[in-house]
Amino acid sequence: MTRLPSDAADAAKEDLAAWNSALRAQFPIVAGHPGLAYLDSAATAQKPQAVLDAVQEYLTTSNANAGRGTYPWANRTTSLIEETRGRVKTFLDDPDPGTSAVHFVSGTTEGLRRVALDWLAHELRSGDEIIVPFADHEANASPWLEAVESLARQGTHVIVREMPYQSSSGDYDTEELAALVSSRTRFVAVTHVHHVYGGDMNVHRIRRAVGPDVAICVDAAQSVGHLPVSMKALDVDFAVFSGHKALALPGSGAIWSRGVRGAPFAPRGWSGTPNTVGIVSLGAALDWLDRAGLERIERWTVELTARLTDGLRTLAPYEVVGCQLSLAEGSSVQQRHGIVTFRHRDIDSVDLGFILFSHGFMVRADGLCQGRAGENRSSVRVSLHAYNSRHEVDRLLEVLAELS
Repeated sequence: MTRLPSDAADAAKEDLAAWNSALRAQFPIVAGHPGLAYLDSAATAQKPQAVLDAVQEYLTTSNANAGRGTYPWANRTTSLIEETRGRVKTFLDDPDPGTSAVHFVSGTTEGLRRVALDWLAHELRSGDEIIVPFADHEANASPWLEAVESLARQGTHVIVREMPYQSSSGDYDTEELAALVSSRTRFVAVTHVHHVYGGDMNVHRIRRAVGPDVAICVDAAQSVGHLPVSMKALDVDFAVFSGHKALALPGSGAIWSRGVRGAPFAPRGWSGTPNTVGIVSLGAALDWLDRAGLERIERWTVELTARLTDGLRTLAPYEVVGCQLSLAEGSSVQQRHGIVTFRHRDIDSVDLGFILFSHGFMVRADGLCQGRAGENRSSVRVSLHAYNSRHEVDRLLEVLAELS
């Protein structure tokens, strides 16, 4: 992040504080529970009034199935779905919206599985290789193995390579990755922002490491809706994200596919009725995020995350999981994006979660759905969004200090 002179940085922080205060008032569940701090946005985000209004307006004026009728409500529903497809492309800075595609799914887990079974399994041949990030979320590991196992039962044997990581930072090791790639490497799965460590995994470096012909699929569950995401800059073939983590309703999400490497992606089988309400909510959420400003959302959540890690590093009983160089607010390496995971050295993490709720804090406390090579001990995860405040972070640190 660009460092501002101290006076300018202080002014920018105060400006963001006013912006945050105005945003908090737009979330009914936040405004309605001033004594509670919701710190679990990596699991699901709260919904602004604009999204709730869009859903209410749709359900009370034009609720119908899409592509099944010729009457106005059905036509309006079909138009809303197509508009949201275009909206997703614009939001993701699509480099070629005329040839790319957007398919709606229930969320990232289903989307990654659809890419694995409906596309990748039909692209691979015996002897081909894929690279999988086994220290990321389980949803970005198991679908690729499911596809490989399905092919093996049919006599097609694919080699699975493990994505290499840097031991110091937890980031992908692009030098080792480049050494792994062979003429038979067909596919690489990656994560944009890690769901445990909160680090940007520098996906923009992956294309150079794997070369121009390998297809790349990015799990963008923790980045879409939290910071600007550009398909043009990342140069990937698939991006999958969940609407419910990006301020839309549960059961909404999307697969963006480029269609440059391999056959164009299309879900197989009869698709049935789409989640029309979820898709409407997704379009409204993307509109709200644009108005709020993704750059400001990123600056705010990075600031809050640094505020939390800067406090935790002074409390001896706590161990922050992940890269230790990113803990201080003045860190010379990239900051964490809205996610901080930690443990108390003496209090069980699940117990700590219950204790924190007794003080008004809602956090995640368990194994965090890590892949087989990831950090799988129980821990406490604090995940932040635009509606969280400095006061909430400071109050959390006070409670954690009392438990020292």
